[in-house]
Amino acid sequence: MTNQELMQEDLKHIFHPCSQMKDHEKLPLIPIKKGKGSYIYDYDGNEYLDCISSWWVNIFGHSNAYINTKINEQLQELEHVIFAGFTHKPAVDLAKRLIALTPEPLQKIFFADNGSSAIEISLKMSFQYFKNKGQSRPLFVSLENSYHGETLGALAVSDTGLYKDIYTDILIKTIQAKSPSLVDEDEAIEDMRRVLTQHKNEVCSVVIEPLIQCAGSMKMYDASYIKKLRTLCDEFGVFLIADEIAVGFGRTGTLFAIEQAEISPDFLCLSKGITGGYMPLSVVLFTDDIYNAFYCDYNEGKSFLDSHSYTGNTLACSVANAVLDIFEKDNILENNQKKITFIKEQTQKFKTLSCVAEVRQRGMVCAIELQGFDTTRRVGLEIFQKALKEGVYIRPLGNIIYFMPPYVFTDAQLKKMIDVTYGIVKSL
Repeated sequence: MTNQELMQEDLKHIFHPCSQMKDHEKLPLIPIKKGKGSYIYDYDGNEYLDCISSWWVNIFGHSNAYINTKINEQLQELEHVIFAGFTHKPAVDLAKRLIALTPEPLQKIFFADNGSSAIEISLKMSFQYFKNKGQSRPLFVSLENSYHGETLGALAVSDTGLYKDIYTDILIKTIQAKSPSLVDEDEAIEDMRRVLTQHKNEVCSVVIEPLIQCAGSMKMYDASYIKKLRTLCDEFGVFLIADEIAVGFGRTGTLFAIEQAEISPDFLCLSKGITGGYMPLSVVLFTDDIYNAFYCDYNEGKSFLDSHSYTGNTLACSVANAVLDIFEKDNILENNQKKITFIKEQTQKFKTLSCVAEVRQRGMVCAIELQGFDTTRRVGLEIFQKALKEGVYIRPLGNIIYFMPPYVFTDAQLKKMIDVTYGIVKSL
């Protein structure tokens, strides 16, 4: 089968995510046949460097030999079982390992199957915690320019109008405080204090994306804000939810971004890289204090009722354990430091271009912000199409070009990613 044949079959039936399907009257879909390492391959034999880790999930390359072995081993025994009233070793092992890797107050774990669901769980659990203690705290606070997912609760605490505005009438009420990625850190903290003071005893939790607001144009801020926010949340008695769905598992240079702030959140949401891009899985880690607020006799009505059919999926947990194995045995975080330095050095040349407003980097994430283009010009789409012709797959966020490659990229592959993109931007 050819690219063209499969594309035509697809367009008869499928509505793709984050896509205006009318675009595909002129913009070809690319059917992918296989992936190996840093590359994905289409049905016509073309290869593309996967420079955004297939939407930020693939951290150890496609068709990783070790993960393939582990998923096949598990497949011979058990693919899935209901997680209410049953358990299995892959889930227990994964829970123990994640708890050992995260700050000590985080001692319990709740499984789900995608990032938005993890956010929903943390929101519901933080609200019900206070409800179980006789308080109604119906408000959630998040940051301006934030993105936490596209289910209704996760969307409500987001602040990306493109995704959210159309649904405003049906969303729960939330409050956005100023973001340290957009204003001075002290100004952001003071604005958060203002919000928490104004709504004292009404707010149950504050939710943030530590260090990088990824879908919010890859805006970045310092860990010192998180440390100050932790103190502020303690002062006002509200929970801090750390959404590390995109930034966890090494993206910012440390295994988890909160490590750089030397704090522990009350809830830690993880997904994406947790399975190396293989399987849908998410987890929420939280404290014993929160867990105990739901621990009661059945008829007391304080149980936490949240369930997903594939909660704690056995294959997904096995894959996540394999991912943690790779981190341990291959010194990933240490080796990534060299790649981080290489990316920083190689992207400095973008700063010489008049159409580049800023180059910013946090760990294995680098963003190049363009300027000076007519707002009606889809410059990101132009760059995407031109890079694809040179075997480089990037997916700009409007006028923001970003690199978020798998950790298996070689220096030569990183250089090609950067050089191809630089050449295209210079020619615009």
